[in-house]
Amino acid sequence: MKEYSKSCHVILTSHSNQAFKESTPVKWGANEASERGPVIATISTKENRNAIGSHSGSYTVYRALSIAAGTFPQDHIPDLTNTSPTVTITPKKAWCDAKKIISLDPWGASIDDVFSEDLKQGINIQPSIAITQAHLTLPEIYDAVDKGRLKPDGEILKENKDVFVTKVAIEPVWYLPGIAKRFGIEEGELRKILFQETGGMFPELVTRPDLKILLPPIGSTTAYIFGDINDLADESKKLTCRVHDECNGSDVFGSDICTCRPYLMHGIEEAVKTAQEGGVGLIVYFRKEGRALGEVTKLLVYNARKRQKGGDSAATYFERTECVAGIQDARFQEFMPDVLHWFGIKKIDHLVSMSDMKYNAIVKSGINVLNRVSIPKNLVPDDAQVEIEAKKAAGYYTGDEDALSDEDLDNVKGRRLE
Repeated sequence: MKEYSKSCHVILTSHSNQAFKESTPVKWGANEASERGPVIATISTKENRNAIGSHSGSYTVYRALSIAAGTFPQDHIPDLTNTSPTVTITPKKAWCDAKKIISLDPWGASIDDVFSEDLKQGINIQPSIAITQAHLTLPEIYDAVDKGRLKPDGEILKENKDVFVTKVAIEPVWYLPGIAKRFGIEEGELRKILFQETGGMFPELVTRPDLKILLPPIGSTTAYIFGDINDLADESKKLTCRVHDECNGSDVFGSDICTCRPYLMHGIEEAVKTAQEGGVGLIVYFRKEGRALGEVTKLLVYNARKRQKGGDSAATYFERTECVAGIQDARFQEFMPDVLHWFGIKKIDHLVSMSDMKYNAIVKSGINVLNRVSIPKNLVPDDAQVEIEAKKAAGYYTGDEDALSDEDLDNVKGRRLE
C-alpha cells in the first residue's frame, strides 16, 4: 500500500514539469480569435496542449478503449476536408465576453478559418462545434399536419411532412475561472472538488493552475434551428425556444411516466409554426439524463415511488429522489444560457418551458423572456400527472396549486426546490 501511494504521488507531481514553452496561451474573452488563441486538447502533440482533458467529451473513454484494443491509431490527426459548417454563423458580441460564455468555445466551429496559420504549422487543433442541415421525420409533426395544426410550406415543413432544420453539435469547453465565478466559489476550490469527485481523473486540475481550460468527459449539447440561424440574433424576429434536458426513456422510447417527449414535440411544433410565420424556432437539447443524476438513479427512484405504501404520490415525489440520490435535482442551469448567447439571442418571445430554474437562469443572464408556454393539459400522460402536480406544489414552476390536498401541499412545500 505504501509503495502504491508513493507511485501515485510521483505521477501527480510529475505533471508540474509538463509546462512546455510551445503551449499556446489562451486569453478567454479576447476581442479577436487570434488574440484569444486556440483551445488545444489533443494528445498527439502534448507540447502544444493548453487544456485539461481531451476532445469528444464522454466518448474519450471509448476512444481510449479502441486505442488499447489496437483498432485506433493513437497519433491520428483528423482530415477536416469538407467538414466546415453548411451555414455560417456570424460572430456575436457575446463571443468576446468572458462573463457571457464560459462553458463552450465560441470559435469552436470556425477553426479552419480563424486558426488557419496554426493549422499550417501542424498544430493539431480540433473543432468543438459542428453545424450541418438535415430533415426531421417525426410522427407528432405528421399528426399536426393531418389534424390541420400545421400546413406544409415547402421550405420549413416539406410536402412529405418532414421538417428542414439546421443542427449544431456543441462539446463542452469550460473556462474554469468563469465557471468558479458563476458559482460564487474560488477557482482553487472548484479545481480541488472536480479532481476529488472524479477519482483523480485529471491531476492537472490541482498540479497545473496555468491551464485554465477543461474539456470535461460529459455529454454534448445539440441545437436544432428552424429558419435562418442568424435570425436568432435579430430582435425584430419572433423567437420560440425550448431548452430541453435529456430523458432517454421518454424522448426516444415514449415512456409515459413523465412529460418529456410530449413537451419536446410540442416545442418543436411551436418552433415550426413560428418559423413559418417569418420568425425562427430553436430547440436546445442538453445531455442531463435523470435531472443530471443518471438513468440508473432515475429508474431506482421510479421503483421506490411505485412501491411505497399508498402508491406513487405528488407529496413524496421529490423525497424519494432525495433518499436515493441525496439531492432532488442536480441540473444546475447556470451554464445553460451560454449556448443562447453564442447564437446572439437577446430576446425570447415564447419560452416553451415551465421550469422556474431555466427561466430564472435565462433572465439573469440578460435575455428578455416575453412569454412562457406551458405544456397543454391534453399532452400530459395519465401516469405523468403525479410529476406535474409534484413540480407545481414544490415550486418547480409557477402555477395554480389547487389540484392537491392541503396535506399534500404542506408535505411537498416542506421539501421545496431551491
